[in-house]
Amino acid sequence: MRRVILDTETTGLDHRTGDRVIEIGCVEMIGRRLTGVHFHKYLNPEREIDPGAVKVHGLTAEFLADKPRFADIVGEFVEFVRDAELIIHNAAFDVGFLNHELELIERESLDRLCGGVIDTLRMARELRPGRKNNLNALCSEFGIDNSGRQLHGALLDAELLAEVYLAMTRGQNSLAIEFAAPTDRPLASSCERAPLVVLQPTAEELAAHEQVLQTIARESKGACLWHQMETAGS
Repeated sequence: MRRVILDTETTGLDHRTGDRVIEIGCVEMIGRRLTGVHFHKYLNPEREIDPGAVKVHGLTAEFLADKPRFADIVGEFVEFVRDAELIIHNAAFDVGFLNHELELIERESLDRLCGGVIDTLRMARELRPGRKNNLNALCSEFGIDNSGRQLHGALLDAELLAEVYLAMTRGQNSLAIEFAAPTDRPLASSCERAPLVVLQPTAEELAAHEQVLQTIARESKGACLWHQMETAGS
């Protein structure tokens, strides 16, 4: 299985309002091994970049002015991702932007070019519900060194995401079951267990318990389940 871990940087947050891709970073994985082969391009978006986006990735219009346009590198990009399974964090964002770029020059969309998309953000939310699941948080969770990530960068983020993906899926490809080695030590018998000690409540504890039940009954207008069970059992 050939997989491509992919990330982009953009001029803003919404391609539907004219934002464009300005950086693409991809790393190749075959099986579960990173091959060291990568694809990385800065792109001239031929438009201004949102100041908020510059604060995130540090890429300015001046820096990108002499870089190629997406149409200039689309052939290389398509050949790199063709038939691969893509691994992307928050896939809807990157796929939406890339499909928009492909549509502008009348090229096939990613769903026709590639063998599927794995969204690591969705995976992380299933593994870590209710917690932060951005790339920095996941690097911290799995002990991945991201100290060089002062700003977002497509290639660096793709490399970090590859490590995160491997950590999140570790062990999923093996169905082998390891059994303990046989031992001459006899198994413990249930008769060897110490007798179960049952502690009886004191009169003070019973009185406190009844006071709590009366409070529940009063606030629930008599719908105290404990009292109803006692009545049913008596």
